[in-house]
Amino acid sequence: MEVVMHEAANGSVNGNSGIQYNNGVEEVRYSEVAKNDARFDRLPTRSPVDISFENIVYSASLGFRKGYKEIIHSISGRFPPGQLVAIMGPSGAGKSTLLDVLSGYRKTDIEGKVYINGEERDLRSFRKMSCYITQEDRLQPLLTVKENMMIAADLKLSTDTSVRDKLKLVHEILVTLSLVKSKHTLTSQLSGGQRKRLSIALELISNPLVMFLDEPTTGLDSSSCSQCINLLHLLAKQGRNIVCTIHQPSAAMFQIFDQVYVLSSGKCLYQGSTKNMVQFFNDLGAPCPMYHNPADYVIEIACEEYGKYIVDQMVQKMDNGKTLKYFNKPEQLPSLAALKDRVSYEFIDDDEDGLEVTSQWNQLKVLLRRGWIKMKRDETLTYMRIIVNILVGIMLGTLFWQAGENASRTLDNYNLLFSILMHNMMSPMMLTILTFPAEMNILIKEHFNRWYSMKMYYLSVTLIDIPLSIFCGVIFAVIIYWSTGQPMELDRFVMFTSICLLITFVSQSFGLMIGSVFDVINGNFVGPALSVPIMMFAGFGVRLSDIPGYLYWGTYLSFLRYGLEGLVHAIYGLDREKLVCPEEADYCMHAVPSRFLKEVGLRGDQFWNDIYALLLIMFVFKVASYFLLRLKMILIR
Repeated sequence: MEVVMHEAANGSVNGNSGIQYNNGVEEVRYSEVAKNDARFDRLPTRSPVDISFENIVYSASLGFRKGYKEIIHSISGRFPPGQLVAIMGPSGAGKSTLLDVLSGYRKTDIEGKVYINGEERDLRSFRKMSCYITQEDRLQPLLTVKENMMIAADLKLSTDTSVRDKLKLVHEILVTLSLVKSKHTLTSQLSGGQRKRLSIALELISNPLVMFLDEPTTGLDSSSCSQCINLLHLLAKQGRNIVCTIHQPSAAMFQIFDQVYVLSSGKCLYQGSTKNMVQFFNDLGAPCPMYHNPADYVIEIACEEYGKYIVDQMVQKMDNGKTLKYFNKPEQLPSLAALKDRVSYEFIDDDEDGLEVTSQWNQLKVLLRRGWIKMKRDETLTYMRIIVNILVGIMLGTLFWQAGENASRTLDNYNLLFSILMHNMMSPMMLTILTFPAEMNILIKEHFNRWYSMKMYYLSVTLIDIPLSIFCGVIFAVIIYWSTGQPMELDRFVMFTSICLLITFVSQSFGLMIGSVFDVINGNFVGPALSVPIMMFAGFGVRLSDIPGYLYWGTYLSFLRYGLEGLVHAIYGLDREKLVCPEEADYCMHAVPSRFLKEVGLRGDQFWNDIYALLLIMFVFKVASYFLLRLKMILIR
């Protein structure tokens, strides 16, 4: 059964792809390739694109003041529309780097030009018609297959699209990719092949015209590999450009590809159809042995198993990728100049965050919904967090039982206040440092593929955690305040709880700032290391008045200083009356709160200043986290 798509276009014929440009009418024909009966029939809505590149050079930095190393050496090439293209080569040949350059994922330290239909690529416009699927399956593990797909549909499709149409599209894609039976399965419980197909399914929502895939068969068995490549071949025959890197395909899998681009040490050894590769070896004078897989043979040559001179001959014969002789029907390929005149490449003027289809309000709403689902199912960030706050509250309450109203245990109660601050600082900070780097990988993929703006993602992350943080903080404060016998006055309890919550929010922002820059291992070192001076300048171990003048500036940067001062004011300020000295105590040295405040070097009238200082520090940390996150997104590419 054949499906025909008619669309206005101009051009010539590409015999290998099955795409024709005739008298302003484009006919795309494709046959059933996948083994299952279902097929993704949502055809591209734009004219197909011809991707070419000239003299691409990429140099990788060797470190600070150590110079650069050239990874890709002035290569050229062309990927006509409607083809499944394999970029092949041994490890370290530059396959993934070339894919990053062509997709726009990598933008720095690059020379040369990439053309779309003969015109120099406008990256913003190109990103609207393309997607990039990384080698690692960066998926939300706490969402089911269907939930992941519906979230993608809500973010990628226009808000005018009805829920029924979205469900219909999602079902069609899941059936095509043999995922419909797993639609209610959590992503974390999928097999490797299912995860790979889901990664592809998520991007098919927006119906991209160009798809880049980095090692789509890695970690899959032979059956899953075959199913994945057949699917990509089907999508290519619908008029898309499908470009993927692959290490060493089997003979059967190799024949599925329409075109192959072979790299060795950053140079092009072969570019053309898979069917013409054997003829290329014959023309080269190094024929492929009979019954030998051409894909294996070319990799053996690329690894210089037959000598470096053969590699040099191949690079020279290919003119490092400029030769199109071994394409299928190269005489029917239109020139780049002809493409430029006949097929218009759409340029769209967007700002940095204006690449998304839906409004930012819709993005925020969908991201908050996704965050709520994740929060309900997250054992670490939700349930364990609630349990830890309850258990720590009970433990501290037992250890400091009724210390707040006992004049003989005033110092103990002071130690309790600092322990509360340490819990409210370390727990949220370390939890964020441990979990956010994993979320970073998903963020990089989704943001690059235009799912949402960075602003809306960051805002959703900030907002979704507020209710849980308040819930945990209030439970902890109630347990501690009651069990340790603090003054039962509403205003003091509100002040106490407010300081605890602010310390929690500041610490989360601090952890997010660290997690945005460092990975888990480095973050686990940096977080506690930076916490030491914060504690040192808080005024607990050393009174603020005893800190040397040349170090006193540190007290203004320590948010624990404002937290401790605020808690002390809530408990011992407001002209609190003399504490009760029990009969069994010989002498209560700190029975008078005002004298105790003077002894520890803290003032009891700075509560609102402490609140303002904590709010300011939280704001600075939030803003810094956002810009560090944006910087990390730029530098990582």
